[in-house]
Amino acid sequence: MHAAVVRSFDAPPRYETFQTPQPNGEHEIAVDVLAAGLHPRVRSGASGSHYTSTDVLPLIPGIDGVGRSAEGQLLYFVAFDSAFGTMAERTVIDRRRAAALPGDADVHAIAAGMNPGMSSWIALRKRIAFEAGQKVLVLGATGNAGQMAVQIAKFLGAGHVVAAGRNPDRLARLTSLGADELVSLIGEPDEIARALAAAGADVDVVIDYLWGSATEQAIPALVKERAERSRPLRWIEIGSMAGTTITLPSAALRAANLQLLGSGQGSLTTAVIAAELPELARQISAGSFAVDPVATPLSDVESAWSAPTAPGQRIVFTA
Repeated sequence: MHAAVVRSFDAPPRYETFQTPQPNGEHEIAVDVLAAGLHPRVRSGASGSHYTSTDVLPLIPGIDGVGRSAEGQLLYFVAFDSAFGTMAERTVIDRRRAAALPGDADVHAIAAGMNPGMSSWIALRKRIAFEAGQKVLVLGATGNAGQMAVQIAKFLGAGHVVAAGRNPDRLARLTSLGADELVSLIGEPDEIARALAAAGADVDVVIDYLWGSATEQAIPALVKERAERSRPLRWIEIGSMAGTTITLPSAALRAANLQLLGSGQGSLTTAVIAAELPELARQISAGSFAVDPVATPLSDVESAWSAPTAPGQRIVFTA
C-alpha cells in the first residue's frame, strides 16, 4: 500500500510504498482510510517533539481519521499510540476507539474537526462540571482548536465567551462564531494582562491552549481583579503554544479559588473519550460548527505538509 512515511524527525513525510498492516488483536479491524486530518498534534508527533513521542522510525503520522471497514461500515477512529498512524491507504484500528457514522456523513469535515474539537468538548463535558450560563475565556482562540472551543462553549450553553489570540484577522472572525468579547494578545505583557483582566476577571472557566508566558501573565492578573475570589475559577490547560513551563506565585493559589487541571492523553480513560466521539461527530457532520477542510491527495503530503492555510482551514489527506 501507499502511505506518508517519516524517516527523519527533521524532514516532512514522503509518499512511499509500505507494508500493509494486518489486525492481530481481539478488537482490531482493518479499514480503508478515506480522510485523515493534518493537526498540530500530528506535526509534533512526526517531528518527535510531542510529549508522547518515542524515537521509533520509520513512522506513519496521523492520529485519527475516517475509514470504511471490510463490511462497508463508515467509522471515525482514533489511532493506536504507536508508530503506525492514519495517513495511509489502510490502517488497523481498535473497534473500541471508533464511532460508527451514518452513510451520508461529511467525512472531510469530521476528519478536519474532530481532533481540534475534542480538546474543548472533553474538557467541558468530562474534566469539569460545566453549567449552562457560565462564562468562558479561551486563551489561544485564533488557532483551529481555539476557534472550535469558542463554538463548543457556546453550543454547550456558555453565557459569555471571551476569545483571546494573536492573529487579528482570525480574532475578528470569532465574533461571528459566538465570541462575545475579543482580547488581542499582541503588545506589551503588562498591557495584555490588563486587557485579559478587564474582560475575563469574572469568568468561571479558562480553556488554555497557550501556557508559557501568556498564562504566567494572565493568572495573577485575573486573580487580582476577580470580584468574588471564592468562586471557583477552573483553569484547564490543554496546549502549550506559548511555552511548556510557567512561574506561578503561590499567592495566586491562596488568594482565590483557582483550580488548575489539565486535559489530554492520560487525564481520562480511553473508554471515557471514546464514548464522547459519536455525539461530537454527529454535530460536526450536521454543521453545528464551522469547519473548513481542505481535501488534499495523500500523494501530495510532502509539499502540503507545511503549506499555509486560510483562517479556520485544515488540510485533510485523502487516499
